[in-house]
Amino acid sequence: MADRSRSGLEFGVLGPLQVLADGRQLVIGRKGMRGLLAMLVLEANRVVPIDEIVDSLWADEPPATARTIVHGYVSRLRRMLEAADPAASARILTTPPGYQLSVDPWRLDFHRARQLVSSARGKPAPIRAQLLRESLGLWRGQVLTDVPGDPVTKDLEELRLAAVEERIEAELELGRHLELVGELRQLVTEYPFRERLVGHMMRALYHSGQRADALEAYQRFHRRVVDELGIDPGPGLRLLHEQVLRDDPALSSPVTESAPVPPRPGIVVPAQLPAAASGFIGRDEELAWLDRLCDVRDLTATTIAVVNGPPGIGKSELAVTWGHRRAEQFPDGLLFASLNGFAPDREQVEPAEVLARFLLALGVPADGLPHGLDDRVGLYRSVLAKRRVLVILDDAWDPEHIRLLLPPGAGSVVLVTSRRRLESLVVRNGARMLTLDTLSEEESVRLVDEVVGKPLSDQEPVAIRMLVELCGNLPLALRIAAAKLVFSPEWTVEDLVAQLSDDDARLRTLDLADSGVGVGRALAVSYRNLPPELAETFRAAGLVPGRWVSPHAIAAVCVIDLGTAAARLADLADAHLVVEQWRGGFVLHDLVRLYARELVEDREHGALRRLMTHYLAACDHARRLIRPVSDGLDFTDSTTVPRPATSAQALSWFDKEWPNLIALVHAGAEAGLHDQVWQLVRLVHTYCVTRLVFREWHGIAEFGLASARITRNRRGELLVLHAMHDINNRAGALHGTLEHAEAAHRIAVELGDPRYLVMTLDQLALALMADGRAEEALVRHREAVDLARRDGDALHEATVLNNLAQVEQRLGQREAAARHQFLAMEIYHRNGDERAYVVAVNNLAELYAELGLLPEAEEHARQGVELARGGSMQFEEAFGRKVLGTVLAKRGERVAAQAELAESLRLFERLGSTRSMLVRTALEALTSEV
Repeated sequence: MADRSRSGLEFGVLGPLQVLADGRQLVIGRKGMRGLLAMLVLEANRVVPIDEIVDSLWADEPPATARTIVHGYVSRLRRMLEAADPAASARILTTPPGYQLSVDPWRLDFHRARQLVSSARGKPAPIRAQLLRESLGLWRGQVLTDVPGDPVTKDLEELRLAAVEERIEAELELGRHLELVGELRQLVTEYPFRERLVGHMMRALYHSGQRADALEAYQRFHRRVVDELGIDPGPGLRLLHEQVLRDDPALSSPVTESAPVPPRPGIVVPAQLPAAASGFIGRDEELAWLDRLCDVRDLTATTIAVVNGPPGIGKSELAVTWGHRRAEQFPDGLLFASLNGFAPDREQVEPAEVLARFLLALGVPADGLPHGLDDRVGLYRSVLAKRRVLVILDDAWDPEHIRLLLPPGAGSVVLVTSRRRLESLVVRNGARMLTLDTLSEEESVRLVDEVVGKPLSDQEPVAIRMLVELCGNLPLALRIAAAKLVFSPEWTVEDLVAQLSDDDARLRTLDLADSGVGVGRALAVSYRNLPPELAETFRAAGLVPGRWVSPHAIAAVCVIDLGTAAARLADLADAHLVVEQWRGGFVLHDLVRLYARELVEDREHGALRRLMTHYLAACDHARRLIRPVSDGLDFTDSTTVPRPATSAQALSWFDKEWPNLIALVHAGAEAGLHDQVWQLVRLVHTYCVTRLVFREWHGIAEFGLASARITRNRRGELLVLHAMHDINNRAGALHGTLEHAEAAHRIAVELGDPRYLVMTLDQLALALMADGRAEEALVRHREAVDLARRDGDALHEATVLNNLAQVEQRLGQREAAARHQFLAMEIYHRNGDERAYVVAVNNLAELYAELGLLPEAEEHARQGVELARGGSMQFEEAFGRKVLGTVLAKRGERVAAQAELAESLRLFERLGSTRSMLVRTALEALTSEV
């Protein structure tokens, strides 16, 4: 069989749903997305109707936005596949009445399995057995166990059973009877009516010297089919029964045996400190930090180090491991106490109790222990006055308790571990602070290998890296995941990865119920220790659907002032439930976010609406700084939103918030907040046009349009259609948009608002032009100009004049185009629309060049480039340089022209604009002339 490359995309349904990109497993995410992708894979290269998809994903109760949600899933799957494999070895096509996965069948595991089974037929037993084992090796568990709905997979189960039966038959021919008896007993129990399996078991038993058992197997099957099905065994099985009865010589065969597996040795634990974890991995920098702290410590004082970090990060393990490694530095003792500051099922240990334990360990007799706390503190300090000890105080909560347990100065070291920062120890006691972060990917992989006891990273490198990513490189999660592989040796790493890929099940998977250890349990302790107001803030942070959360968002959700919100987030950071990665930007670890989302209740539905309201106001303020707007939407009366002061600051705010905004559109649509979804989609349109983020826009635009239609908001439908049309125009993709433009104009006529009539007439003209109906386009443009002038709508007048000039330019009417472009430029300038003004300047420069007015063209092009550079308008700068290069080339200044065109090409390529091809052609032509 031909060797096939593992490059590109591969799809697996023979087990949990799996997508590999160049051998690396992708995380698919939501159940709905997995269900949809599973249907497309099973029906690869055939169209799956959208109604069938909806019925499969939601059975009899699809939500009102089911089709829109499916569109969103398809959009996200496309982005995932395109990002993973730009070569597009597999694509999701929109083919009415649904979608189709276009892919080479060899990229589907069930296709390869079928081909291997087919190839095995007629081959000699050794080759047949090998091919069938290879086929069965493609199964990773029960088919599509992790997808919703009821995918049709019975034929795949039948294929597996047929492959199992064929493989066993081949191995029976090779004389492996005794090896197969146990497997066959289990199979016959699981599939009691498979005659072929019964026949295989009879042969295996007979050739293993268990003739009576072989006959009994037949009798059990005979009774079962007669009693339950009312039929007799088939003729083949009856013939085999007769052969066994008479010891037919044709049934003879050798017997083989298997070798035993040696046991694994145990581990010896130390006596004084708790046992250090076997195979401590990583933390080289942290251990070196503690070493330096110990080596340069003041031998007349007590050195204190606070090792802090989130639950499960490995604080205790680091402290104990370091204590064992540097034990010789403390000749007078190693003391350890767990203070149970965050223990889930135990009370905090009081200082008096800890002091009693320490004093007993230091040789004070039980009857000599003082009763009062102050007396115990005094005796403890007296005993240790001239001794050098290491004291590890694990899982601390209260700094005041720590101070009572500090030994006096004699070069002693105290290591305190806590989920809190305990900053007052730094201020009052000179403590040094060490905050632990997650492990690196390499360290995480090594940790899993160490716990499992074998190099999984060599055997399943792609799957193991996927595993550590899903565990968030958190040591506790990694150890639990590795333990699952130890406890269930039949599991592969891919099996565990598939289970962890389900966001709804990940925390349950990272839990060892019998031992009471789990990531969710550890987080629950931190959550229960929060005061009510911080618990509310933590849930609010989990409610925010994006990648990070700001004090402004928390203030909106919790209905508190900005200062209180910032203080609460700082307190959560102190508890290591969030991390402040930049000023005002708080991020939750993936596993912490999953836990926080589990706490969000239905009653907090109003919180999501408040969050949407906040972002509507923030987006509206930011977009108005980028350029003036006149669409009738106004949310600027909010006082809690961030308020950038310049266009550049507004764009920077959008850049940072863009992933959050996309996530919020999806969350709002799924929660049924349709009245706000279409508004948010409309408000981000200005940013998308400016930054050319067309692909992401299309992913949310359908949600906006569907939401407007669900709420029957005609203005909303018009504004989203207008935004979609504008994006298509900027992307050069207006062909086929006439139907949408006509629909928007009909709504404008219905509403009767002049500004909407101007907007939609302008778009209708552009769509007509793209459809080849130039004269009609000119009529519509002129009608829009007249209406805008009558209504005093200067901004829309300028926009229509600009577009009219573009149409006239294409028709060769350059003098008229130049007049209209000049008027648009003047209106933009008077009304302070800086970005549109730069666009108009560049367009006018291009028209002057075509009219042969080269000095005027050069002057305007240089002005456009200068203004674009000052306003961080990369697209406008690129276009201006393209025009300037063209003008300079016409004037014979080839070297300067090449420089401008080269810079234009660089900018267009950075932006991913298709205009780069035109510039490259012009540059190559100019270079060849030289």
